[in-house]
Formats: sequence, structure tokens, C-alpha cells
Amino acid sequence: MIRRRTALSLPAAAVGLTPLWAAAQPKKETLVLAMTLEPPGLDPTAGAAAAISEVVHYNIFETLTKILGDSSITPLLAESWTVTPDNKTWAFKLRTGVTFHNGEPFNAKTVKFAFERAAEAGSANKDKATFANIVNIALTDDYTVVLTLKNPNPDFLFQLGQATASIVEPKSVASNNTQPVGTGPYRLDTWAKGSSVVLARWDGWRDAKSIRIRRVTMRFISDAAAQVAAMLAGDVDYFPRISAAKTLEQFKRDKRFQIVISGSRAKTIVAMNNKKKPLDDVRVRRAIAMAIDRKQVIEGAADGFGTPIGSFYVPGAPGYIDLTGVNAYNPERAKALLKEAGVITPLELSMKLPPTPYSRQGGEVVAAMLAKVGIIAKQENVEWAQWLSAVYGQKAYDLTIIAHVEPLDFGNFARPGYYWNYESARFNELWAKVNATADPKQRHQFLAEAQRLVADDAVAAYLYQPTYITVANAKLQGLWKDMPIFANDLSALHWA
Repeated sequence: MIRRRTALSLPAAAVGLTPLWAAAQPKKETLVLAMTLEPPGLDPTAGAAAAISEVVHYNIFETLTKILGDSSITPLLAESWTVTPDNKTWAFKLRTGVTFHNGEPFNAKTVKFAFERAAEAGSANKDKATFANIVNIALTDDYTVVLTLKNPNPDFLFQLGQATASIVEPKSVASNNTQPVGTGPYRLDTWAKGSSVVLARWDGWRDAKSIRIRRVTMRFISDAAAQVAAMLAGDVDYFPRISAAKTLEQFKRDKRFQIVISGSRAKTIVAMNNKKKPLDDVRVRRAIAMAIDRKQVIEGAADGFGTPIGSFYVPGAPGYIDLTGVNAYNPERAKALLKEAGVITPLELSMKLPPTPYSRQGGEVVAAMLAKVGIIAKQENVEWAQWLSAVYGQKAYDLTIIAHVEPLDFGNFARPGYYWNYESARFNELWAKVNATADPKQRHQFLAEAQRLVADDAVAAYLYQPTYITVANAKLQGLWKDMPIFANDLSALHWA
């Protein structure tokens, strides 16, 4: 008896056994995720900032369809759908038993409310045109909604999976910017302005047990060096789209981390105010474009992670054509165009730069190139809220460097009053043909014409398609490989 007690009292390691307390340790259920920018609000149907979607899309708010990392479409709030041969009438069968965070039911009436609100005259939805194309919303029963379109739209299912198509609840919609109410697996816990947002798993979600991360802290870190430092210190578990190209080898050598290099549909551009003199002269805009060496910008602003583009369209998008030869780098031709336009150099222009590393670093590179042709681009660093108000809202700028991350935003050239102040009857005509054409081959022909038009008109200096870097804890699983949209889908994340 004495010998038996002695054996059982030996340390587990001495007899080669794993301690019971270690084997029973629960999996980690919290996560710290970092983002470059803080969103100005939390309603994706009423704001243009992509950072809104990074917080709420598929987490707090849900859509009828869901876009996966490989760009495929799956059901979300819609269980299934059918479409007529003319691609104009879409019938969606909705999930039953779904409720909003405030206890209100989700049904066909809420879909009708959300889409009519997105299309109404005073809508601030940046994809308003998608919903304005819906000419009728019929509710055949509480969980079936039939949408009839004016023009066929082969991208409709994709667009219904974007954050701008979030289904909002009528009673709470007015306060969604600060107290969002959706049907998603997470609810807003706290928002410490200037620091972080905390999301907590909503146990009332229809499949709450599948959500293995209970609490997510989303920190906002705009400085590139601080981003890297936070990851290396272990303060952040997951940083999609981190500015870590210069330190990538260090992360690769460190077994604590995993690296994901992601393709995108984003377009980084030098946007120009097309109605401000002398930028209202196409020769001046072309001169600016020709003064910029895209490859040097990619090296200086994106540390080599990008692909040159010649229009507001990227390789991999349906109907893409290579227009990098239009307004190609040619400083001497740029000087001649400025002289031809009657511009007396040095020409001073403002260049407002939001707090993203690619914009601030790109601003230095672009300004140096413009100076060589006689254009003094006065760099002005602004906070994100200032950029949204002054540049995007009031159009109070000459030049700015910005990445448009939405995959289906080519129609912005047809938007009246859009921030780059471009108006073209020819583009509007081409875009109408794109929207009215169901045949893919013919549609791509119209898209090609439209791409060439905005390249020839030099609406902006088109720089590059970004390639994004994600750094995460090696034990975190469920990450997206590619990023067709800006979303941090938390539902599939879990710790190994």
C-alpha cells in the first residue's frame, strides 16, 4: 500500500504522463485584431469608409448573400434564389427564425425596408445605384422576396453580399452609426474612440455554438512601425493588410507567425479634382500622369507589393484590358503638355494625404516626381475624418492619394457630384450600355471602351493594384487567402 501511494504521488513528468489539468485546458476564446484606420461610424449603408465594413461586415450586420475569400457566393440571410432567363427577376427564399439583436424579427418586410431605404432620394449609400436599379419589390409571403430589376445585372448576387446591402432593422436604424443592430454573430460591446472597438459573441445568434471566438478587440494602429512593433510584442494576434513589407523576412523567420499574401481588386490612384483650374484641362491631368513612374511608386509606397494599372480597373476583373501604355511615364512629354496648356511653372497644387502608410509614403514619391516637371505638390497630412469631410465630401482639394478597395465601383465615373468632379456624357452612355447588356462578350467590349475613355481623359493618375500582407499568430485558423472585399469575417476564426 505504501509503495502504491508513493508511485501515484510522483510528478506526472517523471512517469511520462501529461497532467490532467493541461489536457483539459480550454481553447483560447479571445482575439486582438488590428486595423490601420478607425471607422468614422458603424453603419455601412450610410458611410463611404471601408473601415466600417472591416468592423461590422458579416460580424454585426448580415446580407442576403455572402462573398467568400475566393470570390464565390454562398447563401447567408437568403437560403436560396432563382432568376429568370433575362437576368432581371430574382426571387429569394429567406431564412426563418432569424432575429435582430434587439429581438425584432427578420423577414421579407425588413429586406424591403433596407433596399428601399438604400435607394431613396436622400440615401447616403455609396452603392445607391445598385438599389435604384430595383424597380419592384414584391413580398409573396413572409419569407419570400422578389426583386425586379430595370437592367440585367450579372453582378447582383455579389453586390447583395457587400456591406452596403446589409439588412437593417427599422426601429433601430437611426442609431446604427454608434449603436449598430444587426442579425450577425457579434454585437458591439464597447467603442473607445481613437483606440479600439470590442465585439462580443451574441449568444442569440442562430448558430452561436459554431462561433469559437467569444470576444474580439479591434485596435486602430495607423503608423507602420507601430503596426510591426505591436505584432512582434504579441499585443496583436491578427493584422490583415499590415504595412510590414520591409520587415516581412523577420516575420517569416519567426515561427510565432503566419504570413498570407493576398490579391485584391483595389485601385490606388492620385485622384484629381477635375473642375479646379488648371486640372479642368485634360492636358494638365495627362501631364501629371506622365510625370509619375508607377514602378517607382510601387517600390516607394508599397515596398514592391503591387501591379501597375493604366485605368480604374485591375487585372483579374471581368473585361480588363491593359492600358498602362496610356499616359505612360514620360517627363519630357509632361513638360510639353503643361506648356501647351499655358501653365506657368512652377505650378503649386495641394495634395491632401490620409493617414495610411501607402498614402503618406506615396505622397513623398509622387511629389518628388512632379517637382521634376515643374509642379509643386504641397503635401498636407490629414486625419481620416478630415479627408472624408474635406476631400470626399466638400471636394476641397487639388490632388490626393487614395486606394479604392471596392471591387465593383467602376460606375463611380457616372455618379453625379462624385468627389473627383468628372462629368462625361460619353462615359454615362457607355455605362448605361454595360448595365443594359446581359451578353458577357458584348458587355466586356463596352467595359473596355469605358476603361479606355477614363484612361484617355486622365480622370486620375492610376498607380497600382495593391497586394496585401496579413500577419497572424501561427495558431490562428480560418483566415481568408485573398481579399475580394474589405471584410474581417470573424465567424470562421478559431485557435488551433
